[in-house]
Amino acid sequence: MIMQRLRQILLLLFAAGIVFLGMFQMFMRLENAMPMRYVLLLSVAFALCIVFWSVLSHMQPFASQSILPCVVLLTGVGITMIARIDHQNGDTSFGTQQLVWACIALALCTVLVTVLRDYRMLRRFAYICMVIGLILLLSPMIPGLGMEMYGARIWIHIGSHSLQPAEFAKLFLAIFFAAYLFDHRDQLAVGGKRIGSMHLPRLRDLGPILVVWAVCMGVLVIQHDLGTSLMFFAMFVSMLYVATGRKSWIALGGLFFVIGAIAASTIFVHVGNRVHAWLHAFDPQVYNAIGGSMQLVQGVFGLATGGLVGTGLGQGHPTVTPLSQSDYIYTSLGEELGLVGLFAILALYLVIITSGLLIALRNSDGFGKLLASGLVFTMAFQVFTVVGGITLVIPLTGLTLPYIASGGSSLIANYMLMALLLIVSNTANKPDADVQSDTFQYAAMLALREKEKEKAQKAALQAKHSRKARSLAITVPAEQLSQATTQTTIQTSDTHRNIASTDTAEMTEFPSTATMPILQDAAAQPQPDQSQATETQTIQPQAGQVQSAQEQAGDEQ
Repeated sequence: MIMQRLRQILLLLFAAGIVFLGMFQMFMRLENAMPMRYVLLLSVAFALCIVFWSVLSHMQPFASQSILPCVVLLTGVGITMIARIDHQNGDTSFGTQQLVWACIALALCTVLVTVLRDYRMLRRFAYICMVIGLILLLSPMIPGLGMEMYGARIWIHIGSHSLQPAEFAKLFLAIFFAAYLFDHRDQLAVGGKRIGSMHLPRLRDLGPILVVWAVCMGVLVIQHDLGTSLMFFAMFVSMLYVATGRKSWIALGGLFFVIGAIAASTIFVHVGNRVHAWLHAFDPQVYNAIGGSMQLVQGVFGLATGGLVGTGLGQGHPTVTPLSQSDYIYTSLGEELGLVGLFAILALYLVIITSGLLIALRNSDGFGKLLASGLVFTMAFQVFTVVGGITLVIPLTGLTLPYIASGGSSLIANYMLMALLLIVSNTANKPDADVQSDTFQYAAMLALREKEKEKAQKAALQAKHSRKARSLAITVPAEQLSQATTQTTIQTSDTHRNIASTDTAEMTEFPSTATMPILQDAAAQPQPDQSQATETQTIQPQAGQVQSAQEQAGDEQ
């Protein structure tokens, strides 16, 4: 365990060292000195990172430690490039703001790892997460709170800052999707009609995917946000496939995706412009048109300028491309780091995504498997849509690159995503207990003794209640018992007297020679005292009456 912790801290120090050296080299080239504000903020961020790692190692000792160094390195590379763009612009401070957001994100992740010891408790709040996610998703439509930027109404005002609530909504909706699909996976896995090697789902099982598709189309219609609607729909379809294992859901999701894309590009102008700019990016008319392909083409030229190894930090012109610190930061990195640097960044993303998929595969809990796969696929889809849109593989969607692009909402939300993955990985990587070890056997012996002790206490309590009930049954009023005994004695004496008179009369009327010797022998024998007979007859009904009275008192009790 000591060697493992040493390896983890060395990876974290290696990532932090690369970030510091890159930023130091960039500032020395541009200003011949490193600004003190960046030194202070980097020191605070590094201290918070060490605190987060320490808390994670203590609270979640089996959590995956390959994710955190990659996230730290990606965040540092993004802050370095944002600070470089700030220097070229001269009047922006996105770099220092991003460092502040990184410190806040690390603090929140530390709190989350401390409070949420077991992720499975989130399953009990599935529908609450659904409500919170939908409220966050639709909050930009509230008058006076939401605001429209760059043609999309996906922002809300909080004081002097703006927030993109859809980034946080994806976390809550991922929790809800995982809990819902885990509870209904058997119904959704049942196939309907068979076409070739594929089972189509039953019509009554299409409700969830239709509802999610309708909500995503509603977001597209109301907020004009193509990227968010595609991300939520793709996340749900991927988790649906993980839950059921049926390819028919992938085919059906793809069909709905094509229908929605064609309808959106036809009905909505801004979606149609993006598709047109993608198909005819280098057309002069499209390039010079309002909302055309100018930004997209400038980004492609920036990637081409970088070449294989790039121009070097501080030696390019990334600000030529609009929004070079947020939506197009990938092209800025490609210009100064080159193709090699971009492949290194994609390799870091690949390590995070692969680690997340391994967490999902190793986890024996169905809810954890779905949650991990949903969170990882959300990140993978985001990276694919951003890189694919900039490189003309697919149309632009408006999403940002996780951990690198400027923006506090995206950075904090993706750090929370990382923390959830680490919490799930603690359960997935936890080794099975060794039943042959002395520690396990001692713990089992203590558990058995505790269980036996609880059983003994329970039996003693039941015996105490039983004795109390018997004592209450015996304490019958003395007068009632005396009256009952006297009445029974009188009735018994009368009965015996009647029986004796009847037998004497019968023997007198019908004497026989056979019975005469017996009667004579009986007359010759001495007769018992009448008082003793009466006393014997009295004791027997008294005992019976006492038992009857006790039973009656027990029933009343």
